Amino acid sequence: MNRRTFLTTGVAATAAFASISPATSKETDKEVRIVGVSCSPREGKTTATAVKAALDAAKTVDPRIKTQLLDLGGLDISGWVGGAKPTDAEMPEDDFDLMVLPKLKDPVPDGLIIGSPSYFRTMSALCKAFLERIAVLRSPKLLLADKPVGVLAVGAYRNGGQELVIEQIQTAMLCHEVMIVGGKPKAHQGATLWNNYNDDITKDEFGMDSARKLGIRIAEAALRLAQK
Repeated sequence: MNRRTFLTTGVAATAAFASISPATSKETDKEVRIVGVSCSPREGKTTATAVKAALDAAKTVDPRIKTQLLDLGGLDISGWVGGAKPTDAEMPEDDFDLMVLPKLKDPVPDGLIIGSPSYFRTMSALCKAFLERIAVLRSPKLLLADKPVGVLAVGAYRNGGQELVIEQIQTAMLCHEVMIVGGKPKAHQGATLWNNYNDDITKDEFGMDSARKLGIRIAEAALRLAQK
């Protein structure tokens, strides 16, 4: 290859690279959406605050991260009627169909953080209803498959069943073939918070730290998966 050929080839290659750069940049800047769901019947209280803390931490990871909080407190969401379809008379529309499902389906989030209080060492009835109702995201296609999902729980005691609640929610979400994501030390399983300060969960420094670390891990996982 002589000097003239080299220079001509180099200019052409540079022009070709420049022509694809905008598309590559556009793809890199794609928004990554993480939704947090607070499954406490008490709207705006400790569970919602903890989920929001996780979402706020997720946003610090990368400017592409966009978050949304779904606070189910005060909503009318019934459990699944065995075998019924959402269009059946047995399964009339409620707040899940009208206010929750559209935010999980159009578009499907790139990551989920689910929070529940611990009631008698199990998830809330509202959380159970939510998990039953998102069965519609499994058919005809697993819409949440391979999406990163993290879980947090709030209890009245430091050891108030939070890890049991986390495990219960994770087990249900595995039916969607999601990627279960834990937190960082010292909350590998998920975030555990203690409501020992008259509903001011922000005073639980250990718990809030675990919530923030969970949010960061979900954001990191969602970004990696979005780039594939």
